[in-house]
Amino acid sequence: MLTSFIISPMIITFAVLALTAFFFVWGKIRADVVALCALLLLVLCNVLTTREALTGFSNEIVIMMIALFVVGGGIFQTGLAQMISTRIVSLAGKSELKLFILVMLATASMGAFVSNTGTVALMLPIVVSLAVSAGTNVRRLLMPMAFASSLGAMFTLIGTPPNMIVSDTLKNSGIAGFENGLSFFSFFPIGVIAVGFGIVSLWFMSKLLVKGDKNEEGDKDISSRSVNQLMQSYQIAENLYRVKVTENSPVNNKSLKELSISQRFNVSILEIRRNTRKNFLKTENQDIAGPESIIAVNDILYVLGSLENVNDFVKENKLLFLSKSQSENKNDDTGKIGVAELVLMAKSQLINKQIKETDFRSVYNVNVLGIQRHNEYILKNIREEKIHVGDVLLIQGKWEDIQNLARSSTSWVMLGQPMEEANKVLLSSKAPLAAIILILMVAAMVFEWLPPVMASMVAAVLMVLTGCLRNVESAYKTINWESIVLFAGMIPMAIAMENTGASRWIAESIVGQLGTFGPVAVMAGIYLATSCVTLFISNTATAVLFAPIALQTALTLNVSPLPFMFTVAVAASMCFASPFATPPNALVMSAGRYSFMDYVKVGLPMQLIYALIMILVLPLLFPF
Repeated sequence: MLTSFIISPMIITFAVLALTAFFFVWGKIRADVVALCALLLLVLCNVLTTREALTGFSNEIVIMMIALFVVGGGIFQTGLAQMISTRIVSLAGKSELKLFILVMLATASMGAFVSNTGTVALMLPIVVSLAVSAGTNVRRLLMPMAFASSLGAMFTLIGTPPNMIVSDTLKNSGIAGFENGLSFFSFFPIGVIAVGFGIVSLWFMSKLLVKGDKNEEGDKDISSRSVNQLMQSYQIAENLYRVKVTENSPVNNKSLKELSISQRFNVSILEIRRNTRKNFLKTENQDIAGPESIIAVNDILYVLGSLENVNDFVKENKLLFLSKSQSENKNDDTGKIGVAELVLMAKSQLINKQIKETDFRSVYNVNVLGIQRHNEYILKNIREEKIHVGDVLLIQGKWEDIQNLARSSTSWVMLGQPMEEANKVLLSSKAPLAAIILILMVAAMVFEWLPPVMASMVAAVLMVLTGCLRNVESAYKTINWESIVLFAGMIPMAIAMENTGASRWIAESIVGQLGTFGPVAVMAGIYLATSCVTLFISNTATAVLFAPIALQTALTLNVSPLPFMFTVAVAASMCFASPFATPPNALVMSAGRYSFMDYVKVGLPMQLIYALIMILVLPLLFPF
């Protein structure tokens, strides 16, 4: 009876774990929802009590992650991070090697203290602009930059969730000497080796990313910041026409919303130019077209669409066809209206929505002109097109509206602004305060003035009280709640594996298969298993699952748990072989026009080489 009581919950736990992994890989349901469903199943099947199921939401690491998101938001919103990264990377000048090294170092250094996704989102437009000025192919910089954000996370305890997870696992293990978990810089030697090797190896391996590329000496297509070059890349000028509103036209004195031009003719009115007189001077007003825009006699309409559809629109509405608008684009760079590229984050709520459902025009007063999907440009039937992960949207609007759009959400990164616009970094007067708060938080952790969770909470509160964040609502918006709920929801899975003996069974299986070859072989098995699983599910979830297995394995072998715990943290963080393994990898995919095979041919060798290096180095740094 006792045996069946123990085995039955274990089987249920493995079944729920298998279902959870399946839905993580399937990707059709949000990861946090999957984690919550797994938690509820374990409770309903009497594997966990209600108290055990909810422990994740009161876990110190969950609270610390929330606080660190707020601290990172303050660093970004004050302009401190952008100021530091811009100044560091600008030291490179025109040297391609210097630029590469400084991009790697700046990204890795920032990734040690703030989320790697936020780091890459910040560095992306900066690196693209610098690549243009240095004449460097941006493809050679963006993927290494994404990898550097993960490598730099190994410098500190707070660099990435897996680091904090293994520390918390040790803290709760009851093993003497680990009552307080790991120290702030316990990971530092690993970070030095990871970043040092990454800079050297990626400098040579990144050549594979530009080999045979049509713009090997500098990719003007993706790096250019001028309006004209963006318009040419998307071939907008070839499909943009000017038409004049006549006196007897049925569109007179009607709004665009009322006319439903896009639905009826499959064309878009992008801009309305109107001549007005003020103080006896004739001036031309340049306005972005919106749903409430009223068309008047003699207005010049800038119409985007195929020649056939534009002709139908002109004939039916008794308009005067003027010409293509290419000749007028020459002066648009300095006008009120411009274009920019928007890179969508992997977790953006716009994914799988049609362009017409995004409300860019009504909410942000900008138009979507086209979509870059990998190496293709989509311009036809744009309103009906669904947005995919990694898409780049070409948007048009007034410069102030484009700037507001860039700052309004963490769901996208502005990429294609003109260089002179991108370089107008607004440095807030609160940046020095944000720097002081960050330094004090790190000092409190390093010198153990406060427990890490309290140090991060104090720093987060100070960011709000000192005005580094506009208000409390702004602070909440900086938090990636999906990651928080995912982590809190997966902690009970680890508890279930411990309680049912599942972790012990896996550990004993690994030891039974590899134990005769010594602890290094067992550690290698854990590293490779963790690394493979991270290709399919988040590194946070992987670390939550494998940390107790690694701990139990060390106890079974009667050796120090440190090398095994570091193995889980490193293997979960260094995942480069897939564009979807980590958010930074996905974020640079379209911006760099990388294919899936680009990640395989550069990322997979990197992942395997790091596995070999870490399996050899970790026992030397942290003996068994």
